[in-house]
Amino acid sequence: MASASTLRIGVVCFSTFGGSGVVATEVGMAFGRLGHRVCFVSDKMPVRLPRTCPDVTFYAVDAIEHPLLADRSYALALASKMIEVARAEDLDLFHLHYAIPHAASAYLARQVLGASSPKIVTTLHGTDVSLVGSDPRFQPLTQLVVRHSDAITAPSRWLAEAARRELGLPSDVTIDVIPNFVDAEQFRPLDVEGGCAAPSGNPSHPRVLTHVSNFRPVKRVEDVVHIFAAVRAELSSRLDLVGDGPERERIEALVASLGLRDHVRFLGERGDLIATLQQSDVFLLPSQTESFGLAALEAMACGVPVVASDVGGVSEVVVDGETGFLAAAGDVAGMARHALRLLTDEDLRLRMARAARHLAATRFRLAPAVERYMAVYRRVLSPSSSTRPGSS
Repeated sequence: MASASTLRIGVVCFSTFGGSGVVATEVGMAFGRLGHRVCFVSDKMPVRLPRTCPDVTFYAVDAIEHPLLADRSYALALASKMIEVARAEDLDLFHLHYAIPHAASAYLARQVLGASSPKIVTTLHGTDVSLVGSDPRFQPLTQLVVRHSDAITAPSRWLAEAARRELGLPSDVTIDVIPNFVDAEQFRPLDVEGGCAAPSGNPSHPRVLTHVSNFRPVKRVEDVVHIFAAVRAELSSRLDLVGDGPERERIEALVASLGLRDHVRFLGERGDLIATLQQSDVFLLPSQTESFGLAALEAMACGVPVVASDVGGVSEVVVDGETGFLAAAGDVAGMARHALRLLTDEDLRLRMARAARHLAATRFRLAPAVERYMAVYRRVLSPSSSTRPGSS
């Protein structure tokens, strides 16, 4: 095991651009910079993980090639890899980001490792509770594996309460609320001294609205397009859509049917997201549900006001009337009015841009989040901590 001052941490996460993978990567790298040994375990190298990072290594999950397990073997392969890494690295704990399949794989690995198993910390991120976890086909499994974690965390109060409700977690199960964060030194406005994004200013230049997501139904990207269509009918503007996913083809068809093809850019998954946000005037997030709204927070750090659905944990990030505007999910007309108000009242937009930047840079910092995760790690590793959140 590690010394009293250093830890050996396994981080299990998705490798994609989604929020859970981003948070997992940033937290893991932060612990590596502090001198702890960090081992990432995923199907591929996480997109925000540099090729070289102090005290950080990556273990790829090996696919199992078998006709009877086609496309269904990842959870088993992940469990096997976790067993291998735990033994090879003498890990103190695994930090799992997203419950299914990661917590299920950890549960299996723990049965094999027995008393030598690392402790298990599970961070819930949203759809693992609101969609997968609440699905009757998965709810009993999700409840079992989450309750057998040594600690549970969530990025918002809303998600912690939803987890208790949807997973049937009793009131004596501790869920540590540790908000997500943003690196405000990287995500910053072009006009950092002024604390706001540099506006286009010139009426002949189109205003820029931006949306970032995984193009899944829960993100309501069609609402983004309809909001933009209403804005475009009133003033010169452009929509930048960042990301990719199953809804993209349908959204491209919708854009074409509305005659907006020349005014909408499909930028795909981008490593230069910051530059895109820095050129934005308004950020749109009309999701059906959001556990936190990391994409909105990153936009705010770049000095971009947000127009979003008042759902889930979004109101814990976006302050309605101060750093942006909130509306009911599906209220396309209301969100379009909010966006137009910001784009036609430059004093208001700049005031909200500065407020958004200030809130992101002061309330949602990486260092306090890392300290709180460390407190959770130390608690579960303490000799006096012999029970799990769901233990009786």
